[in-house]
Amino acid sequence: MTPIRFLAAVAVAALLPSAPVPAATGSWDYNAAGIAAAGTFTTTDTPDPDGFYTITAIGGLRNGVAITGLEAAGSAIPGNDPYAVDNLVSITGAQLTWSGFGYALADGSWANAFSDGSTAWEYLSVPPYPEGAGQEAAVAFSAAPVPEPAAGILVLLGVAGLAGASRRRRVR
Repeated sequence: MTPIRFLAAVAVAALLPSAPVPAATGSWDYNAAGIAAAGTFTTTDTPDPDGFYTITAIGGLRNGVAITGLEAAGSAIPGNDPYAVDNLVSITGAQLTWSGFGYALADGSWANAFSDGSTAWEYLSVPPYPEGAGQEAAVAFSAAPVPEPAAGILVLLGVAGLAGASRRRRVR
């Protein structure tokens, strides 16, 4: 197969519709004085009508403590009733909802990142989880998609094909 035909085949394959990806991966972080939280999350592959994706899994660290799990949507983290999380995130505009997402930490604490529409906040609940006694702090929050590995592979194949084509022309 000539390099030109190879490149054409790669281009056609890249343009063909592919099966939907069952999940998307994103990175997130937030911080404030004395607070540093960051990690990755897995979401549904399509947003809701408002542009929010549902977080289905989460990992990372908060102040060096491992995140061990995601609070179920529709329930509140311990000590923060009646404020149930919805586990929604957007990669554009306002990235958190009023309910936000909640997660458990290895030290027994729980955190809920949310927004009031203009400011992102974190509510931190520590054992013994007295209702409403958690710490609340304004944070700088950001979330972004992590590029799919397939896109990187296609780029590498294209570059390799171009390099091979130019090398072959010089040899002739």
